[in-house]
Amino acid sequence: MQIKLKRRNNKFNFEASNADGQVVEIDANPAIGGEGKGFRPMEMMLVGLGGCSGIDMVNILTKQKEQLDDLQIDINAVRRTEEPPIFETIDINFKLYGNLNEQKVERALKLTFEKYCSVANILSRSAEIKFTYTINE
Repeated sequence: MQIKLKRRNNKFNFEASNADGQVVEIDANPAIGGEGKGFRPMEMMLVGLGGCSGIDMVNILTKQKEQLDDLQIDINAVRRTEEPPIFETIDINFKLYGNLNEQKVERALKLTFEKYCSVANILSRSAEIKFTYTINE
């Protein structure tokens, strides 16, 4: 895995690219001079958590032959006030759409957060991660 970052201006805006050529912009908090030209690094960590857990949920539910029509993920996090201001709590809510068996959804969530999602495994070492879900047919 390889990521490259290139500074885009004389401030804090960077362009990050992966080996496949996908690009995302990163910028700093406006409080220190960021210009709102991209995700902040801590936001990128939450994007990683949502992406990792979402991919795992889709994969597990597909293997369970569940009819998942759509999935939306909302994440809210609180950072510590003292330095370093790492995440203290992360609440992640899954809105699942389809004709889904609740027990299979709960099993998929448990497997996602206890076994498969590497990002959750890393973040849970310093933050409390709580997940909730709703099933909408």
